[in-house]
Amino acid sequence: MSGFSFTVSLVTYRHRLADIKKTVDGVLQSSCAKFFVIDNSACDELAKELAGLNDKRIEYIPQENLGFGAGHNVGIDRSLEGGFELHFIVNPDIEFLPGVMENIAGFMGKNPEIGMLMPRTNFPDGSLQKNCKFLPTPLDLISRRFFPEFMKRRRMHRFQMQDFDHGSILDVPYLCGCFLALRSDAVKKCGKFDERFFMYPEDIDLTRRFFAGGFRTVYYPEVSVIHAHKRASYRNFRMLWIHIVNMIRYFNKWGWIFDRERVKINCKTVELNHLRRIK
Repeated sequence: MSGFSFTVSLVTYRHRLADIKKTVDGVLQSSCAKFFVIDNSACDELAKELAGLNDKRIEYIPQENLGFGAGHNVGIDRSLEGGFELHFIVNPDIEFLPGVMENIAGFMGKNPEIGMLMPRTNFPDGSLQKNCKFLPTPLDLISRRFFPEFMKRRRMHRFQMQDFDHGSILDVPYLCGCFLALRSDAVKKCGKFDERFFMYPEDIDLTRRFFAGGFRTVYYPEVSVIHAHKRASYRNFRMLWIHIVNMIRYFNKWGWIFDRERVKINCKTVELNHLRRIK
């Protein structure tokens, strides 16, 4: 047991229990106090299946589909109302072993300056997902999605922080939202997910606000999770359009070419990781 109370939220959309069984099992094998399942679909089949698990920690919450961040904000609100110290965001395509959440909760309990944490995320074959990133410029995201490999290789190497040791704890200004631990005190100061973003850039936006708010946003490779990343926007035109629209909203909020805070935070990231490496 970590001695640090925590809750978990999972946002689903047209999922049946069989689709998310590995994620649900991972959460229920943890010592979480509450497990909020926010269902963005109009069907109640999942509610019946979850009730059959007979675990009182599960709180099924049907919700109008306002997006990923808006769904998780419901779970964050319930966690804050309950006075819990830590809240986990998990995707329905995540798998992890018992003890992962307790390890993270214990580490964050000992390091109160950490406001947000992401563990190592692996593909199902065990290879590392490159989920540590600098805050993006528009060209970073355009080249990543549309440029051929030989044209984007150098830019992606930098953007994905590949010069840094991913076997070490790192300070990272853009953590992937597939599996995050959020400190409640940081949420109270810096806010929840921005609901203007239906999907995709809400994790960039939240990480940079935590970082700018004075909290460490940390990649923690001492434990790992499996993320069966489907990259829906690469296979589905509707999801690609949602991705493009929401990235436009992100850059409209923070700036396209002239984003001084982006430059400041990215430079600060290099400085922090260099200082911690030489200590």
